[in-house]
Amino acid sequence: MMTMARITRRAATAVALLLLAPSARAEAPAPTPVTPELVAAATTEGRVGFYTSIELRLAEKLGKAFEGRYPGIAVEVERSGAERIFQRVAQEEESEVHAADVVESSDIGHALAWKRQGLLAPFVTPDIMRLPADARDPDGCFAADRATLSVIGYNTRLVKPGDAPKSFADLLDPRWSGRIVKAHPGYSGTIMTATFEQSQALGWGYFERLAKQQVMQVQSATDPPRKLALGERPVMADGSEYVMFDLQASGNPVAIVYPTEGTPLIVGSAALMKAAPHPNAARLFIAFLFSRDGQQMMSDIGGLRSFHPEVKEKPGRTPLSSIKLLKADPLAQERANEEVKKKYAEYFGT
Repeated sequence: MMTMARITRRAATAVALLLLAPSARAEAPAPTPVTPELVAAATTEGRVGFYTSIELRLAEKLGKAFEGRYPGIAVEVERSGAERIFQRVAQEEESEVHAADVVESSDIGHALAWKRQGLLAPFVTPDIMRLPADARDPDGCFAADRATLSVIGYNTRLVKPGDAPKSFADLLDPRWSGRIVKAHPGYSGTIMTATFEQSQALGWGYFERLAKQQVMQVQSATDPPRKLALGERPVMADGSEYVMFDLQASGNPVAIVYPTEGTPLIVGSAALMKAAPHPNAARLFIAFLFSRDGQQMMSDIGGLRSFHPEVKEKPGRTPLSSIKLLKADPLAQERANEEVKKKYAEYFGT
């Protein structure tokens, strides 16, 4: 069995919608619909363990909605950061502890690693099969249950719309020196993903020049939007789109910019554990998670992007189809893992 450190190193940067090389493709199992027999078997099991990096408020609401639809089945939400979820699964596997039924992470590279280790059970539903082919594993081991974007933003009280940066290149303007906040890429696979994708679009010389802008570094991709809202910096170089949606809904003076070079797309995934202690309840929960209702909750409550064809965006949000996206080749990104961290530390002194 691979050690947790080796697994983490290999999976940290495998991401994007290009899930597997064509040579690795196999046939997924037939879609499993929700039947009275499945509901009865799940109800007998009585619970489902949900390991997730989804924001706690959304994860709990998803759990309550599922419990309301299927009385008698309790959802036990174990929420933590993506990397901690990944490490916990590795630790439990090494100890032969099987507590997780459904695993969910904002870093789709984790699902790739779990699949390589043989920890996932193939399972697809009719709703999963309605997702784009590149948003689901061809073997049926996992699928993209959500996505977010790493966006530029600005404080509307401190920056006029006409003066706001429209691109990554605009952030190099001397007038933004000492006025930018940015997430550090070394703390999260999702942030590293965005950094890698920007480097491919702009070249590493871009980050070398950006580092001379006296950028405020923060740990998580959720931190720059909050610094922006507080006015600690008028502009952010990257940050989670869903946090910006939430801040805007609360009346904070922040605006989103989708850079002209393209916006990094950060994809999450959900999967059924092969050793799930409550396999029927897990299958039923996955069916709910990928249903139109579950996916609509992801969008409405969490501000996340869904690939379900029936999900409708809230009024005022730019449709995903209208945004130029940056996507990375997982193999190329995995090879660049160490280079990303090395060059970032070299340029930014972190």
